[in-house]
Amino acid sequence: MSDIPRSPEQLYIQLLEKVDNLLSLLQAQTTESSDDILDEYIAFQWRQQNGNGRLTPIKHPDLIDSTDLIGIDSQLETLDRNTRQFLNNAPANHVLLWGDRGTGKSSLVKSMLMRYFDDGLRLISVGKEGLVHLPEIAELVWGRSERYILFCDDLAFNEDEPEYRELKAMLEGGISAQPENLLIYATSNRRHLMPRQVNENKFPLDDEDELYPRESTEEKVSLSDRFGLRLAFYHIPQNTYLKIVSHYAQKRGLTIPTSELHRAALEWEASSSGRSGRVAFQFITDLAGKLALKNNV
Repeated sequence: MSDIPRSPEQLYIQLLEKVDNLLSLLQAQTTESSDDILDEYIAFQWRQQNGNGRLTPIKHPDLIDSTDLIGIDSQLETLDRNTRQFLNNAPANHVLLWGDRGTGKSSLVKSMLMRYFDDGLRLISVGKEGLVHLPEIAELVWGRSERYILFCDDLAFNEDEPEYRELKAMLEGGISAQPENLLIYATSNRRHLMPRQVNENKFPLDDEDELYPRESTEEKVSLSDRFGLRLAFYHIPQNTYLKIVSHYAQKRGLTIPTSELHRAALEWEASSSGRSGRVAFQFITDLAGKLALKNNV
């Protein structure tokens, strides 16, 4: 009987059955590996591939020491307090950290992981394209003993992007309940996460303008309003910039007269994108590299 030729329809059905079995096996392995990953690691990334997502471990997370974060004391105090509330099963808010680039927003979030991973804090990095999978991520961590921060870094939306609705539902107002062990910490250069046009406040309206422009404006600001805490970051004054430079120089073990160090730091700042902790770190990295090369020659 095995030698009897099979019709194309039979071959097609057999192929579909094999594919279905393979997909079932892969799904079971993915679920099992996700549990193993969550048990073993402290930081994770939700990766997108062909429209699907999966949780992958970050084996060497960038752990930031909060003592390196100079000039943002009030933001640090507020985020630390909110995180401690979260870890102690007390009410805590989702947090939006917004403001000028290079001012320590992302570093501040990552510093919470270094401070509290021994207390059960975990970090899951999710890009904008992964926001449509927020319900799946919530299900993965639901009921676990660890406390998870969903980290959305450098977040911004254009008017034609629908992903922000999934984020709104997760923050507040969705039909599904949210796990108590999950918070969202997002960073953005935009206060309202969506661009606002000058003509939104223009009167009278042009023919092509929206009939109810106030409703459009309210829609754009409603997402940021759903974060219970909103921490602002601004470019730092010169004295703070130089203090950061001295801190990193000392940490690198650079023995340079302070006046010479600060003069070079100000020259570096003048040719960069602005005064910030990131610029100070980049300056010291360049200086340390040049000195190391000089000493090795």
